[in-house]
Amino acid sequence: MESESRRKMKEKFGLRRDIFKEFLAEFLGIFVLILFGCGSVAQTVLSKGALGEPLTIHIGFTLGVMMAVYMAGGVSGAHVNPAVSLAMVILGKLPLKKFPVYVAAQFLGAFAGSCAVYGLYYDALMDYTNGEFAVTGANATANIFASYPAKHLSVLNGFVDQVIATGALILCILAITDRKNIGAPKGMEPLCIGLIIMAIGVSMGLNCGYPINPARDLGPRIFTAAAGWGMDVFRAGGCWWWVPVAGPMVGGAVGAGVYFLFVELHHTEPEKQEDNHVQDKYEIVTMT
Repeated sequence: MESESRRKMKEKFGLRRDIFKEFLAEFLGIFVLILFGCGSVAQTVLSKGALGEPLTIHIGFTLGVMMAVYMAGGVSGAHVNPAVSLAMVILGKLPLKKFPVYVAAQFLGAFAGSCAVYGLYYDALMDYTNGEFAVTGANATANIFASYPAKHLSVLNGFVDQVIATGALILCILAITDRKNIGAPKGMEPLCIGLIIMAIGVSMGLNCGYPINPARDLGPRIFTAAAGWGMDVFRAGGCWWWVPVAGPMVGGAVGAGVYFLFVELHHTEPEKQEDNHVQDKYEIVTMT
């Protein structure tokens, strides 16, 4: 009886077109990424370091990405990052017509994830700020949701930072999901991709906190602008906001091109290629 009811519900409400399924998967994937990632930042900031530190933030984003890939990988490939989607378009692994749908889902999911973190920590945020939301300074809280540059960082160096870090992300994702390379064991791809985020976090986080994902950064930044922090979120850091948007997109294209020219272009085509069990759907992520 229960299975019959479920079958009827699926027939009535189940989506038929893949693009709608992929939209929902991308939306939910990055929602979870933001919930765990920005949630770990919120816990660290609002507890004044008592319940968090840089390492716990790295772990939060690592697990957020890993869970996002497990959640959406079999449906959309779990890109959860416009830079990843762009790389897949460049390499012919994602149809161009699907690119704007993926990106829209990613930005909307990131915005919704920010709403969830804000609601989750609303009382703690009010207690910490006394209702005065600061973008910069000792009591800044806008950095819970989006990245801001360190004092030593110039806009040019920040742009280079994002190109290199995102390029590294794409290179590693392509290696993990390459059926003709060693790849990752079946079902372990999300864990391996999560570990890429950990590696980037502990090695490239000093300058601006490794946003490496336009949706992960701009979606929450738009939320903060609307939620009380104001337009200073776009003016801070010498109008920093565009760097973690444009930089990762360039890095995604560079990473895709480098992997293709250095590795994928030179794959042999043996008569029997041993299957390493990496599914096509796992042409995936990340973010942070």
